[in-house]
Amino acid sequence: MAHHAKVFQPTGFVAAGLIVFFLVSSPVQSFAARYKIGSANTTYADPWVPLPHTTPCIVTLFTDVAFENFNPYNFQYTPPANCPAPWQKVVFAGDISVSKGIQYDRTANFWIGGADIYFGTTAEPSPKLSPRWHVESDLTDYSPLFTIAQNGQADIGNLVNGTYTGIIYASAELEFYPLDPHEKPPTPFDVVLPLSAGPDGGTVTLTNSTSQLAQTFTLPTNIVGAYLDVYAQSQNNDEFWYTCVPNDVASELQSCGNTAFREAEVTIDGQPAGVAPIYPWIFTGGIDPYLWFPLAGVQTLNFVPYRVNLTPFSGVLSNGQPHTVALSVYNADNYFSATANLLLNLDPNSSQVTGWITKNTLPPSPHPKVKEDIRNSNGNISGTVSVTSDRHFTIAGVVMTSSETITTTVKQSINFSNQQGFEINSSEYVQTIEQSTDITSLTTQVAGNTRTQTYEEDNYPLSLGLNEQANSDGTFTLTTTIQQEDYSNINVQVGPRQIGSYTRDNVVSPTDSLLLNSSGQIISNSGEANSQHYVYFDSTGKCYDLTLTAANNVLTAFHYNCDHY
Repeated sequence: MAHHAKVFQPTGFVAAGLIVFFLVSSPVQSFAARYKIGSANTTYADPWVPLPHTTPCIVTLFTDVAFENFNPYNFQYTPPANCPAPWQKVVFAGDISVSKGIQYDRTANFWIGGADIYFGTTAEPSPKLSPRWHVESDLTDYSPLFTIAQNGQADIGNLVNGTYTGIIYASAELEFYPLDPHEKPPTPFDVVLPLSAGPDGGTVTLTNSTSQLAQTFTLPTNIVGAYLDVYAQSQNNDEFWYTCVPNDVASELQSCGNTAFREAEVTIDGQPAGVAPIYPWIFTGGIDPYLWFPLAGVQTLNFVPYRVNLTPFSGVLSNGQPHTVALSVYNADNYFSATANLLLNLDPNSSQVTGWITKNTLPPSPHPKVKEDIRNSNGNISGTVSVTSDRHFTIAGVVMTSSETITTTVKQSINFSNQQGFEINSSEYVQTIEQSTDITSLTTQVAGNTRTQTYEEDNYPLSLGLNEQANSDGTFTLTTTIQQEDYSNINVQVGPRQIGSYTRDNVVSPTDSLLLNSSGQIISNSGEANSQHYVYFDSTGKCYDLTLTAANNVLTAFHYNCDHY
């Protein structure tokens, strides 16, 4: 396994499930090795996982497996010998490549014991380029999953024939870092339970608003914390859901329907329990494949799940009765590919806790507002459509543990807006999109005399412009401009004292022009340019701030902006 050198070493703090790290050695030399100026190979600015000082125990899951059909690859996972839990850190590391040729982007899922440990998509190759890339994730939270031998499965469905010739190859491993006596040990979850298609994994297809990914559990009776890590990947008609419009104008606007609003809903025993906003991922074949040579979109190669806080339900879930956790996608229109992992914290000093929900103002479904102003004069179409949704809710619950009463209150506001403009006639098709998903969450937990508050702000801005012009020779020119962002800010306070905070921002901004023949086939591209800026800083003053730039489909520069690490 080609793993990065140990350049990034973590120190930091752990509070209320929040892990904040900073870097203590210069990464510039590593960047020079990682980023090859003039290369068209797939890359990204996201940092690799910071590593402890201890020597890892490595478990190889599979090596150089060829994916050239739609059959999953099965493997057996065995915990590392003579390297028992607890571990300081557990890191997933994968290397994926596609042979030269023609191939679509493909979805990749890796599973252990039915739980998803990696979800992403692949880069597209070209007849002259065999892209290869490295992905990593911090799976320390999932540590209990790795303490027993279990079946594993890797699924990268891929069609290889006379037209689509690119074969995908993948290797993956788990790295287990023993405890460092000088570091505070982590606090992973005690139980990890998958919501998937079967005991070995698999996503579930959600074709409409009523489709569900559901799993009924008989859970431990001493739960004091509960979370759901949600993946909902847009596919097929829903792949470009952020470009969709109301059904009554979809045909004349030549677009998909059900509006541009999608949202994942979480229920427990049919009761609304949480919301998972959906990130507008764009895959490497999305809209214009040349946009994504060499820089991929935000999270495209390695999705980040949305974590829904279900802790107010801890007492209810501990009552010894079966409970059904379910996930659906509002406005799904064939289809979303969904999976989730249920994560539990247990009371170590009691086999039975009790509790109840004290407040739940979350409605069963959102009520988006749609506005249309479309003018059609003899096929010349212009105007705007918009959809907005505002969600404001509070869920609170009490759990009585062996030592104290814990009250958890989750207050969340989710404001979604998608504004689209159109100009369509015989010689042009112009569509502009301004979308925002703004999430603010305040979680207050009172345990005995200790009051902990976690404030989190997440934003998913997306700006997209499509301009297709007819040329006099019968060809068409399609120019696309995108800015895609993922922003997060977290502050944790115990009583009157702030104990930690961090801010992370990831922005990708590509543009490109395609020349298409009358059948819509690509003849060439021009004017490709892209940049990615990934920045992280925390309350200690430490930072990671890296910018990559590309032009004409090769990497042109990297710039690291931090003065201290």
